[in-house]
Amino acid sequence: MMPALDAFHLARAQFGFTVAFHIIFPAFSIGLASYLMVLEGLWLRTGKQVYLDLFRYWIKIFSIGFAMGVVSGLVMSYQFGTNWSRYADKAGPVIGPVMAYEVLTAFFLEAGFLGVMLFGMERVGRKLHFFATCMVAGGTFLSAFWILSVNSWMQTPAGFGVGPDGRMFPTDYWQVIFNPSVFVRVPHMVLASYLVVAFIVSGVAAWHLLRGPSTPAVRTMFSMAMWMAAIVAPIQIGMGDLHGLNTLEHQPMKIAAMEGDWDPSGPDGAPLILFGLPNMEKERTDYKIEIPHASSVILTHTWNGRVPGLKEVPPGDRPYAPVVFWTFRVMVGLGFLMFGLGLFSLLARWRGTLFTSRALHRMALLMSPAPLVALLCGWMTTEIGRQPYTVYGVLRTADSISPIALPGIATSFAIFAVVYFIVFGAGVMIILRLMAKPPRAGETGVRTDLPTRTAGIHPGLPGAVPSGTGEVSTQPAE
Repeated sequence: MMPALDAFHLARAQFGFTVAFHIIFPAFSIGLASYLMVLEGLWLRTGKQVYLDLFRYWIKIFSIGFAMGVVSGLVMSYQFGTNWSRYADKAGPVIGPVMAYEVLTAFFLEAGFLGVMLFGMERVGRKLHFFATCMVAGGTFLSAFWILSVNSWMQTPAGFGVGPDGRMFPTDYWQVIFNPSVFVRVPHMVLASYLVVAFIVSGVAAWHLLRGPSTPAVRTMFSMAMWMAAIVAPIQIGMGDLHGLNTLEHQPMKIAAMEGDWDPSGPDGAPLILFGLPNMEKERTDYKIEIPHASSVILTHTWNGRVPGLKEVPPGDRPYAPVVFWTFRVMVGLGFLMFGLGLFSLLARWRGTLFTSRALHRMALLMSPAPLVALLCGWMTTEIGRQPYTVYGVLRTADSISPIALPGIATSFAIFAVVYFIVFGAGVMIILRLMAKPPRAGETGVRTDLPTRTAGIHPGLPGAVPSGTGEVSTQPAE
């Protein structure tokens, strides 16, 4: 049965709610910043107007998505000091400096060049503007690295000690940062971000291809997105396999929950449970459909390899298998569907029907939210599968929560829910309205014709211009 609703589980739900909103926008920003970098680079190299039009079209969408990612991240981080103060107290000496590195390197890099990227194309040289775009793209990657380094340390902690008061302290920051899972988790997340943007871009292009005559800009962005899907999707599947091997080594109970296995496999190997209903009370998976030996082959790359079972640990040390089991399958299923769409696009390209196949365009439009759903399901698999620990094997989640009663958490959760749905709902609506319009020849990008005021300069009278005599003329400028 599902856990009872109390202050502890409601605090977890609140953090999950805020992270679910947050993870979407940075993933979108990471992939879209790299796409903008490629578009501007192609424009500078070839001089083709279509790449500049696409750059200016997508940079408007990027500016909104980036802003929502920053806002949602700030709100999320405050919860370390509110609902999870004990975790911050005990693990803060280890993770605090790493999170500070994210601000000092990635965030400052993004913030320092974002203004030039958004508003500076007509004010600085082309090469300097392209450099700013590259720095913003690099900043998003650095941000992902530092945040995933912290999260990976929570999954596979290393390079630390625990004092007599229970507080953790770093002993080797190289091991903290480059912990055992960071080298598979960072590429897995970055590739997921690229897939998010590839399928959103292809969905927008497919929408316009289905609605009316295609334009060079629409055809170009659809072709680029389909190339990205065809290349990245199989690489992501391979990276997911490496991620699974790493998880089997360091977090075997997460693997057991993902596979729905209760007893460790015997000498005949472990079957792959395609579908079933894990039953936490009866310690079994009901109504299961299995493929013999397949789990051993996938997880150990051997026919009879050993796969762990949840019964190897006490019930209080097991993750909640029903959620982990199904979120993992949704993620994997969508991953193979994305791979299939990439293959379909290659076939259409070979046949010369990439821009005329309505079946391909409908499938691309239908699949456009698939990477976002897969991203959320993958995050849920990772985080719920780590339970009952905040820092795996070291600090339990029940020992990380602040001493706040249920009414306080319920109130803040309700406020978050209302504000989030209003603010981020409005942001998403604006993005969808921008996407509903096709890119035009001579796109203007982010508006730069808005009124500006410089500190220390009096704006004067409305419509006033200098008269050249030290006085101010109220005649309109010619």
